[in-house]
Amino acid sequence: MNQHPRAFTVSVVWTLLLLYLGSVVHATESSLACPDWPTCFGTMVPEMSGGVFWEHLHRLVAGGLLLMWILATWLAHKETRDRPWIFRTCLAGVALLLVQSLFGGLTVLYQLPDLISTTHLSLAFLFLALATVLASYAGWSQGGEPLPADVAMGVRRWGVLAATLVFIQSVLGGLVRHMDAGMACPDAPLCLGALIPPLDNSLIVVHFLHRLLGVLAAVMVIGLATWALRAHAPSVVRSWASWAAVLALVQVALGFVSVLTALAVVPVSVHTLVAASLLVVLMHVATLGWAGAPTGDSPGPHEPPASD
Repeated sequence: MNQHPRAFTVSVVWTLLLLYLGSVVHATESSLACPDWPTCFGTMVPEMSGGVFWEHLHRLVAGGLLLMWILATWLAHKETRDRPWIFRTCLAGVALLLVQSLFGGLTVLYQLPDLISTTHLSLAFLFLALATVLASYAGWSQGGEPLPADVAMGVRRWGVLAATLVFIQSVLGGLVRHMDAGMACPDAPLCLGALIPPLDNSLIVVHFLHRLLGVLAAVMVIGLATWALRAHAPSVVRSWASWAAVLALVQVALGFVSVLTALAVVPVSVHTLVAASLLVVLMHVATLGWAGAPTGDSPGPHEPPASD
């Protein structure tokens, strides 16, 4: 029995945990609890108390994810020789994790610059999307009924568009976090008492754009679920699209709760976790459009277009 699908799934769950811990680290103001990198106060086994607990735990989980993904890559190399694109994608994931770790170190060494910190988070979301595609294609999508050609194309189109929008929204949310713009609009659902606030400083602009894009992303995801129902897509597509719509609504609500609780640790951290979970669901939906496409409909990720 092949083990690489299981390793991919563990990596996806591990990445979700890592993103959640990263949000807790920031929400508890523990990002610089370890002032050096890769050690913490010059050692790999610091006293795990206060902010050091969260920051060093985050580092340990990140290191564990890298080891887990290297194992997944090795298993894929052994078990998918007939689909070399899987191994190549795994190698791209290893590179992503290494670069992401480097940006994590730079974040500490340069004391939390906005762009470096946001890039660190963005690379984590990008790796999550990559790992989800592999987990979905190798395991989650297997054994399902083939999709009609028009439905497969629609699933791919809607899924990719919605996932892209959620990814951009998550990156913008990271910028809001690292610019400390989370309370630039201290009320919700209005912003400074208006639908469109005075956009007279960068903090308000970034915060308001994050809210606006969040609503647009929710509308897009609900549109995906509505389309799946109206197109009479197979039950697996309808189910996952419906879950995406539920997560999108929960995500919007958590955004408002985060503001109304003055960025309390729990709602802020869960807000990040739900955003990441929504990206996972949407990437799985998009992958269903390839994995479940009828033969000859369009090239899948493992089938390059035929050349003359």
